[in-house]
Amino acid sequence: MSFSGVSPSRLTQDRVNGGLTLTPVPKPPLRPDALARRIFRGADALESGLLTRAQLRSSAWRPLFRGVYADRDLTITHRLRCLAVSDFLLPEDGVVAGRSAASLYGAPYGADEAVEILTPGRFGPMAGILVHRGPVPEKDVTRRVDGIRVTTPQRTGWDLARWLDVVEAVALLDVMVARGAVSVGALTEYAQARIGKPGWGRLLKAAQLVDPAARGPHESRVRVRLVLAGIPAPVAKYVLARDGQPAVRLDLAWPDHRVAVDCAEAPAPPPAPDWLVLPAGPQHLADDPAPLIRDLKAALRARRPR
Repeated sequence: MSFSGVSPSRLTQDRVNGGLTLTPVPKPPLRPDALARRIFRGADALESGLLTRAQLRSSAWRPLFRGVYADRDLTITHRLRCLAVSDFLLPEDGVVAGRSAASLYGAPYGADEAVEILTPGRFGPMAGILVHRGPVPEKDVTRRVDGIRVTTPQRTGWDLARWLDVVEAVALLDVMVARGAVSVGALTEYAQARIGKPGWGRLLKAAQLVDPAARGPHESRVRVRLVLAGIPAPVAKYVLARDGQPAVRLDLAWPDHRVAVDCAEAPAPPPAPDWLVLPAGPQHLADDPAPLIRDLKAALRARRPR
């Protein structure tokens, strides 16, 4: 059986009032092999004849930036967004920078967050891209094996310290240092070589607060806020050994005072009867560290070593 203008293979049958109703099945969107699992410029796909304008607007493709698309089956990470910007949009003298650069060195950053770039010339504005303007010496630029032009780890630390508050900058630098992308010494040297330039003091301060033992950004933020409030720097990941029982690892500890801070969402019970553990999970702080700071200062005073 055939029907004029409609292929039988594109029909489904539904029973209606004891009979059959033929319903057209939507045709799958065209997905040329040349574009499968790729990021591409829409204008290039149109010019080459791979797609028509209507096909480019189909559900097969996901727009990433103005004029830049990705195969819908691709898992979009921030690295892929950086790659798209670097390949198709970045000016020749521009570079991926800031939090986006930090993410390429292992720091956490949301897949859908704006890609940060640094360029000495004019660019944008463009949705999905955060533009910083300023000079970019070639010694501050490196090119990854995937082709992305990105600021060096030291320059990335400089920009993080300039563009973010110290708490957020350190939270990213902790991860970069922990992953071996840069060292505290290299950050300090970079800052000291630029004494007098805007931002050198901020980077030096951030480098002094870095602790690669931090378990994650939340723990880093808690630690830095406590230190900035005048509390002595804690020991991160302090291991408390107990006779005959498994050792306990504490997020932030002041061993001489037998006081610790637990940054987990579900704090564990005190590791020993003579220890005080204060909860500092995200739900406990609620963006206000003042109660924790107050309670911790009181505990450290009351438990001062004799």
